[in-house]
Amino acid sequence: MNAFDAHLLQLLVTREMPFGKYQGTVIADLPGAYLAWFARQGFPPGELGRLLALMLEIDHNGLRHLLQPLRPGAT
Repeated sequence: MNAFDAHLLQLLVTREMPFGKYQGTVIADLPGAYLAWFARQGFPPGELGRLLALMLEIDHNGLRHLLQPLRPGAT
């Protein structure tokens, strides 16, 4: 994993969904069904779309727990 990848993982636990049903929810906390819906409909362009696609892969592979140590305030 390079520094860019690590930065994306950090964004998953800090960046909030800017619109829609889950507006204000941290991307790492979005439900898998919502991420899958985006995969079917098409991810938004740019960084947000890349983050949602990455989170879908993490969720699909049962790896959400790996993000826990990256969360703000995690010890």
